[in-house]
Amino acid sequence: MSRLLTRGHDAAAAAIQGMIAGPPPHAIVITGPAGVGKTTLALDLAAGLLCDAPDPAQRPCRECRGCHLVERGSHADLHRLAPSGAGNQIRIGARDEPEPGTVRRLISDLALLPVEGGARVALIEKADRLNEDAQSALLKTLEEPPAGVTIILCADQEDQLLPTVRSRCVKLRLGPVAIRDIETILAEAGVADPPTAARLARLSGGRPGIARVWALAPEAVTARAEIARSLLDLAVEGAARRLSVGRELLGRAAELVRALDRAAERPTNEVPAAPAKRSRKGSQPIAGPSTETVAPKAEDTSATGAADGDPDDAAVRDTRAPAAERRRAAAQIVEIWRDLTRDLVLVGLGEERRLRDPAMLDELRGSTDLTATQLGPFLARLDRTAELIDANVSPELALDVLLLAWPRRAAAA
Repeated sequence: MSRLLTRGHDAAAAAIQGMIAGPPPHAIVITGPAGVGKTTLALDLAAGLLCDAPDPAQRPCRECRGCHLVERGSHADLHRLAPSGAGNQIRIGARDEPEPGTVRRLISDLALLPVEGGARVALIEKADRLNEDAQSALLKTLEEPPAGVTIILCADQEDQLLPTVRSRCVKLRLGPVAIRDIETILAEAGVADPPTAARLARLSGGRPGIARVWALAPEAVTARAEIARSLLDLAVEGAARRLSVGRELLGRAAELVRALDRAAERPTNEVPAAPAKRSRKGSQPIAGPSTETVAPKAEDTSATGAADGDPDDAAVRDTRAPAAERRRAAAQIVEIWRDLTRDLVLVGLGEERRLRDPAMLDELRGSTDLTATQLGPFLARLDRTAELIDANVSPELALDVLLLAWPRRAAAA
């Protein structure tokens, strides 16, 4: 019986078991959408390679010292590197005495002898956040790593890696996980009851990591539904109303992103708080305890205006927020908008069983005058806008263009 923690990726898990049995490749790149399970698969491989069980077929045993250290994230021979800082980049580091968390420091650490006396594993998360200089610095180590070293790169966007990097690695590609498998993952983690797990499995688009974070942030699920309904309501509004609501949506999306960030830092077994009930048009709770535990400081002008729900103050707060935060909020709106548009098309085609968010079925049925002919080009526009936001286009401008291009319902027109 497999002791891997990976679920829903049978072919990739079988490949990992073969690598554990040995000999493992010197470099592997695992690609796939964010939250699909790349890091979990990489840690399964790391646990197997650093396991102390004498029989390779029993690795990872999940019982030995090596497995326990990997599970706690404290194994001295497991070197992890991830993006950090405002730019969310993996830095190359100084040539002399490179600082921790940089590529050159990783290369320096891998040149040392193993602490535990066995294999060594380097795990680079979000390797597509390595710039070209950092990737070039890593090339020599990828081609000729020290003895006993296995380097694992996880990347959301494979095309962001240099061809010379990809050519030196064994490739594993992960696709979306089946809904039933995600339901099982959430149940095993104890973070959602069966009905909630079924809904989050659909909302996540086959990405168990995303589903887990949504499960730990019920207030974010509520905010997501509010944004989707607001976008649907705007299909009957004119240009002036659309542009005025756009700033409110960006502020609400920023709150959603912060809730997801807090959830991502929580232990898996932490029970999420019940979300506060909110009105459809406002942004304040109607009843119930607040899920926000940290109040903004009085002197922090970038956070003022959120408490009283004034749209103008929310817009001021949003424009003063860091650019990276505003881009993430805009990207979240585009993702919600894409799911909403897709679901509208599916309802129009009679494919309601394939909806991303069945909880909105009644509202979607009331908007069937938005046709696939209108929505198809808009889906392509959403995809292009997501790329532009990632390329540092003004998030406010990008959303304004989308709001004006959002098809107007025929009944309203």
